[in-house]
Amino acid sequence: SPLNMMTGAMPEANGEEDENVFNSLKYWEEKKDVATDLDERVAANIKNHYSFYLRDGMTLLELGAAQESYLPDDLKLNRHVGVGAVKSQMEQNPSITESYVVDLNDVVADTGIKSVEFSNLGDETFDAVIMANTIDFLNNPREVFKSCWRALKPGGIMIVPFLGKDAYVEKFQDAFTKQWFDMTDDQHMWVCGSFFQFSAGEGWEGLKGFDISPEEAKKEGGLLSNLNKDEGAPCNAYVVQAKKNVLEEEVDEDDIEGYISSRLWMLPTLEDRDKKLVVPRLARAYELLDSQEDKDKMMQHFDSLPKIYASLIKMDQFAFSFSMQAQLAADLVGDPDFTGSDVQINNMKMGLGLRKPSADFWAPVGKLTAAMTPEDKVNLLAYIVPRFGSDDPAQTDALESFVSGLEPSFAVIRSKCPDMKEGDVQLLGSELLASEVLKPGRSTREEFAEWLGALNENDLTSILAKRKNYKTEAQQELKAYREDIEAEAKRVEDRRKMIQEQVMDARENRSVIFNPKTGKFEEAEQKKEGFKLPFTS
Repeated sequence: SPLNMMTGAMPEANGEEDENVFNSLKYWEEKKDVATDLDERVAANIKNHYSFYLRDGMTLLELGAAQESYLPDDLKLNRHVGVGAVKSQMEQNPSITESYVVDLNDVVADTGIKSVEFSNLGDETFDAVIMANTIDFLNNPREVFKSCWRALKPGGIMIVPFLGKDAYVEKFQDAFTKQWFDMTDDQHMWVCGSFFQFSAGEGWEGLKGFDISPEEAKKEGGLLSNLNKDEGAPCNAYVVQAKKNVLEEEVDEDDIEGYISSRLWMLPTLEDRDKKLVVPRLARAYELLDSQEDKDKMMQHFDSLPKIYASLIKMDQFAFSFSMQAQLAADLVGDPDFTGSDVQINNMKMGLGLRKPSADFWAPVGKLTAAMTPEDKVNLLAYIVPRFGSDDPAQTDALESFVSGLEPSFAVIRSKCPDMKEGDVQLLGSELLASEVLKPGRSTREEFAEWLGALNENDLTSILAKRKNYKTEAQQELKAYREDIEAEAKRVEDRRKMIQEQVMDARENRSVIFNPKTGKFEEAEQKKEGFKLPFTS
């Protein structure tokens, strides 16, 4: 589907039923003597575009490298690493200083390119990454873009030129991904921008698209375009590019959300939607912690989010909404005792019903709290799970005290508050018991029973009212957040329409273009200013 493509999950190469059957390296080796024959006017425009962003002394990584890189003739790089499918082609490229044969379609899902040679190039190594006329053939572009993001230095740029879809379809049709082949060039620009967005999100900045087609290029879409086109006309050419954002190294207490967001840029498993939902909740959890020690512990727990979400994605989205998933994840990570250990994740799964519940704990807890709302169960689950896996005998005793104390606690509350709804009885009793008994050293079960027995109906209903007021405030905050999301979606849609109008206008008025070097509009031979794609503000 188009959604799969925009999130980086491309279908198999055109003409193959199973992408595992299509051997990319074998295909390109067999095609090594087939020349691309890039029109010299298109090649000149790619060189011209590179000239505005590539500088002498840079370290450059090129994906899809072959005989020609279309670099400016006078560019003197410090290092030029070529990553391509055919060694002999890269050896013919005079600019490349070292080359590696890597199958860009062989990836580790949600992580990056599966290649020891590529990994050995290191993180934050290159000033720039270029990938010309290659995106058309990528089955898993999101993983490729993730690897490029890691390879770039902070502030480094990734430039992705590609041609109109008919440029070399007769020569390399079998290697095209089907959806790329089926889409228009305008859609290609949008989708290419989405690969940046869905690979590292806000880890990219300055996302822009450029139409660098020569003036003589044929136009798409007109009824008479195929009848009147010049057979010698060059193909259309485009560029989408972005820079690697700078990762915050220290916590900014004035912008906790911004810092946490940067920590999640490259975490696997979490979709962009999940990150947007969980970040404000994580920030709130951080602010609620009392000590700097607990805050430091929380920051160390972010790497456990993929393990949490690997389980949450198996939940029914209607019964367990994305917002509830984000709240559970934030509550867990925000607990100083949560480490994301296998024991804790396993207990989370039992609490969620993803595994058979343990007979001595999760089965009775589930039965005794059956009348509670899903939201209240999530809150309780988030408080219980971090108590597992400590290997502390006192903690084990506390868990046993909790599960054995539920029914007696409920009985006391029912006797004191006969008109209280059963769901509220279970909510009040379980949360009071958990807060006093589950952490060793706070209260024993006997001490809790004595305290609970001394409370009267007014005390209990007052505690419940405060608890529900907290829930109401949280719901109001969530409503405001959803309204912000809807407003952002409308802004993006309005911007998308504006971009489409700009693209059409640019095609109709190519004789005057903007040169960012001079800051002036100049003749068509000069560089055109790109436009921001509507994924960024």
